[in-house]
Amino acid sequence: MSSINLESPAPEIAPAHGAGHGHDEADSSLFGFTIFLLSESIIFLSFFVGYIVYKTTTSDWLPAGVEGLDIREPAINTVILVSSSFVIYIAERFLHRKNLWGFRFFWLLTMAMGSYFLYGQAREWSGLDFGFTSGVFGGSFYLLTGFHGLHVLTGVLLQLYMLFRSFLPGNYDNGEVGVIETSLFWHFVDVIWIILFILIYVWQ
Repeated sequence: MSSINLESPAPEIAPAHGAGHGHDEADSSLFGFTIFLLSESIIFLSFFVGYIVYKTTTSDWLPAGVEGLDIREPAINTVILVSSSFVIYIAERFLHRKNLWGFRFFWLLTMAMGSYFLYGQAREWSGLDFGFTSGVFGGSFYLLTGFHGLHVLTGVLLQLYMLFRSFLPGNYDNGEVGVIETSLFWHFVDVIWIILFILIYVWQ
């Protein structure tokens, strides 16, 4: 009678097809997006340095007839935009808890705050007494605020897409890919605006 070998190793169980693939894909996506944000930071940094150099070396910095910029409305827009970073964080927390309606509400609120910022910037532009060709200051002002405004618009459009995806059944069941990157982009946009606000409106 043959004996049973109790010490023989148990057969290995092959991992399920695709196991860990979603996690690796999320890590790769986040890494790639981080590199993208770093490249964008370098672009904005070059603009900041150029603005500072021009401002400190140009004798007639402001256009003729312009004594300074009104800071009240830009300050209100700044508070709204910076506050939206906290709102989008709350939206992320709701999604992490699988509360889609909470996520949608605060995500939509973030979009509304970003849209109001764009509206406020457009209204400010329409009331200015100088244009893009009004000296170095005019060109620098519209270039910096316009380039940043383009990023805000991009962020709102990305949020709109992520909101649409939340209505697809099971889309966010296995992760939050896309939402995290969009949120990081929005925080980046807010930080850039804080620097711009100080350079353009506070340091006049």
